[in-house]
Amino acid sequence: MFRLWAKVVKNNHMIKDMVICNEDQQLSRTKKIFEAIEEVCNKFDLSKPIWLESTIADFKRHDKTRFTQDNFIETIDFDYLEIHVIEED
Repeated sequence: MFRLWAKVVKNNHMIKDMVICNEDQQLSRTKKIFEAIEEVCNKFDLSKPIWLESTIADFKRHDKTRFTQDNFIETIDFDYLEIHVIEED
């Protein structure tokens, strides 16, 4: 099972969070991550964030990254969206 935890943080307080589960063994890890982010953005009514080099490096290193205002085209009303892979097949 693949699980990704997403949380929206504002002023050092988590204001929203959710865990996305994906049990599809046929999908690659990358596809699972992108599908989970799309589901999170739909649920939280956000535009999809842009993956910058620093975002990619953090995610590769820690299986966790933060999307700040720099990652979004639209203005956001929170400090960051954090994603964290908490379980993999």
